[in-house]
Amino acid sequence: MQIINEILDIETDSRIGIYNVTPLLEKILLETSIKSGQVLIFSRHTTTALTINEYEERLLEDLKSYLRKLAPQSEKYLHNDLHLRKNIPPDEPMNAHSHLMAMTLSTSEVIPVVDGKLGLGTWQSVLFCELDGPRKRTLLIQVCGQ
Repeated sequence: MQIINEILDIETDSRIGIYNVTPLLEKILLETSIKSGQVLIFSRHTTTALTINEYEERLLEDLKSYLRKLAPQSEKYLHNDLHLRKNIPPDEPMNAHSHLMAMTLSTSEVIPVVDGKLGLGTWQSVLFCELDGPRKRTLLIQVCGQ
């Protein structure tokens, strides 16, 4: 069995943004000889998330609206009491809402590899969700199989 690890750097461009990373995963998979196995994608951040769903503009706006309602930035959160926290950097943002949004989604997804291709359904895409941007983000991709 082969195991291949890749790091993807992504520059996000909005406070809350949803990015289709499926083509990046397909490119990484294509550069391997793996025909059967799986691709793991993992976000290395606590204010981002991953999900598999339809990459359709109006649905993406619905998701952003849903997340904003679920954890409004204007709410009072204990995590945002920066003066009461220890060992925080001087540029620490007040972003409790972003952490809460991320916790309702997932930090990783696993996609089967079948005949050398991602085993996604017709309308499925792998979506990276920025919840506290814009920022430079890092994703770990692990392709396993034979």
